[in-house]
Amino acid sequence: MATHEDIQKSLMDIMKSKDAVKLRTVRSMLTAFTNELVATGHTPQEYLDEAGTTAVIKRLAKQRKDSIEQYEAAGRTDLSEGEKAELAVLESYLPQMMSQDDILPIAQAKKSELGVDDKSKLGILIGAVMKATAGQADGADVKAVVESLF
Repeated sequence: MATHEDIQKSLMDIMKSKDAVKLRTVRSMLTAFTNELVATGHTPQEYLDEAGTTAVIKRLAKQRKDSIEQYEAAGRTDLSEGEKAELAVLESYLPQMMSQDDILPIAQAKKSELGVDDKSKLGILIGAVMKATAGQADGADVKAVVESLF
């Protein structure tokens, strides 16, 4: 995974490569990092820590996924292709996410640990599994795995 400082330093190489999509995406990431720093009371010259960098990139990736979904629902595949390309660049900076097979044993352990027997406590179990995976699992995958236990 790349840190804020590493991404900042790689900007010049990306410019030289003339990859317009990657350049546009990295610039938007750096802008989001700066916005996050200012919003949290830091100066724009500082760098985000690993957790902050990952959180911002995940937020940007989620925005791209939402845009792709909306564009495809509206029949605008021309616009969704650009968003898909940017999403691929963003995902290259994120750590590898856990698969549903990796999440299943954690979910089963949390289910027995918390004593969850019915679907009424589904949200509590999903929250516990998300906390146990420490951001290494996609929320939709966790929800699917937890729902499959009932």
